[in-house]
Amino acid sequence: MRSSRLRPSREVSLKLLRIVGFYVAIVAVWSLLGRAEVWSPFLFPSPEKVFESLRTNFANGLILDGLQASLRRLAAGYAISFVLGMSLGLLTAAWRFADETIGGVVLGLQSLPSITWLPLAVLWFGLSESAIIFVVLMGSTFSIAISARSGMRGLPPLLARAAGTLGATRWQLYRYVVIPAMVPSMVQGMKQGWSFAWRSLMAGELLFVSVGLGHLLDVGRNLNNINMVFAIMLVIIAVGVAVDRLIFGRAEAWVHERWGFSAG
Repeated sequence: MRSSRLRPSREVSLKLLRIVGFYVAIVAVWSLLGRAEVWSPFLFPSPEKVFESLRTNFANGLILDGLQASLRRLAAGYAISFVLGMSLGLLTAAWRFADETIGGVVLGLQSLPSITWLPLAVLWFGLSESAIIFVVLMGSTFSIAISARSGMRGLPPLLARAAGTLGATRWQLYRYVVIPAMVPSMVQGMKQGWSFAWRSLMAGELLFVSVGLGHLLDVGRNLNNINMVFAIMLVIIAVGVAVDRLIFGRAEAWVHERWGFSAG
């Protein structure tokens, strides 16, 4: 019995060791390439230089200020896109006419790269915070809408009929059958919408913003500071991975544990 308790702990330790070993190997290879100067240090910096740039820009507050500004814009745009996306998704799933009309528009707009909304945003809102939030909103709304529609349309008719046979009211049908069946697709749509929103935000900040991670990338480019460019890229990647694992990863695990559905 004691060995059975230790086994999961050992498996977790081995998994952690493999992950840490993988990233240590990447940094080691990166360091060797940097020291060998296979490419010019002005084009491919060593990890030591990049980590030094990270330390410096965290210490002087540049990265923290930029991160705070970027997350504030992201939260505003993503919150609006979630409400709009869910509303569009439920509307097109529940109403055939809306699906045949608005649904086609949603599919078409989803195919547009997020950055293509930027010229329109500038014309409508000028070089402002509203323009960036608009780009974030348009980048994520339609993926959330499509996932919400798919979740509701994907409900097996047999489940609805079985609930009706058992005497479920319309409210009970939605609460205990429709919503649980939709949640996995909703979580997946939110996850996809977040990734689109994050990329849209960085693209917008690269072009015109006074504070933000995307703007710091542009500052590094203008200063010919490759160390700073790599450092900010690492921060952007770290934020993306952290949100995916800590928020959406836990949400997917909760969905699987609560209802036995997979959100992946």
